[in-house]
Amino acid sequence: MRTVRLLQLKQIMGFLATVFMLAGITHAQTFPDRPITIVVPVPPGGLVDASARLLTEPLNRVTGQSIIIDNRQGASGNIAYQYVAKSKPDGYTLLASYSGYHAANPLLMDKLSWDPFKDFTPIALLTVAMNVIAVHPSVPANNLKEFIAYAKANPGKLNYASQGNGSVSHIGTEIFEQATGIKLTHVPYKGSGQAIQDVLAGQVQVFITTPPSVMGHVQTGKLKALAVTGKARHPMMPNVPTVAEAGLPGFELESWVALYAPAGTPAAIVNKLTQDVKKALELPEAKQRGDAAGIEVRYLNPQGTDALLKKEIALMQKAIKSANIKLD
Repeated sequence: MRTVRLLQLKQIMGFLATVFMLAGITHAQTFPDRPITIVVPVPPGGLVDASARLLTEPLNRVTGQSIIIDNRQGASGNIAYQYVAKSKPDGYTLLASYSGYHAANPLLMDKLSWDPFKDFTPIALLTVAMNVIAVHPSVPANNLKEFIAYAKANPGKLNYASQGNGSVSHIGTEIFEQATGIKLTHVPYKGSGQAIQDVLAGQVQVFITTPPSVMGHVQTGKLKALAVTGKARHPMMPNVPTVAEAGLPGFELESWVALYAPAGTPAAIVNKLTQDVKKALELPEAKQRGDAAGIEVRYLNPQGTDALLKKEIALMQKAIKSANIKLD
């Protein structure tokens, strides 16, 4: 009798598993049937917001549903990350995740209400943005090799600006210092506006930042662009070499934005979102919007996105530990 009951129980469990699986597949086939919200951890404007917004119309065309942008800035992105982490895992609330938050915050903050891996499921990489190594004209270097040679001969003499302690520009410049063996003096700012003004005035000599933010100053000769930190030249600065072309092969410094769902989102929904996002990013208007914002549309599947995050964390962890970087 006990054997019969166990057999019946197994049959019931198997039946229920099949029902749930079929229900998930059916739900994925009809997904989405209402608007999708993409939560952005910064105010409107800039890399992260532009990356989310370039997806709205293309993804609307693919899914037939409205894509809503919800800017939830504050606490170095933590407000948005916590909100999405605690959202219903149904595929309708997503996060436009910034590498500077997703990778750096867990390394710099002791008490976080979210975990970079346990609380989120990757959907796809959306965009990447390279940086440019910009210097004041008073720096006696016209290319990257000359700059590295001068900095090595004068350790600590040159100052570099960042957007604040623990910011991507701070960590990124430390990574650059470690890769080249130079030593610069850090001058943190609250944002890039005043940093750029002080670099233009010559009070600070070096700033590694996004090409659009200094392109006009480079064109007028107020700043010198030594190299860009991506795989290829930047379309807004076609005459500026990559770091590899300038004599530093193997070095890249890129920020990125990826789309994540809350952990626990059904695999069928994740797969559907990944497929839809891939199709959306392949549409011409996605690239056009990216080009206009100075960012590169670059798709990676969930596995590739997860690997990218792990690589980013390892790279930042080394720089943070070596330079003893701490938040204010």
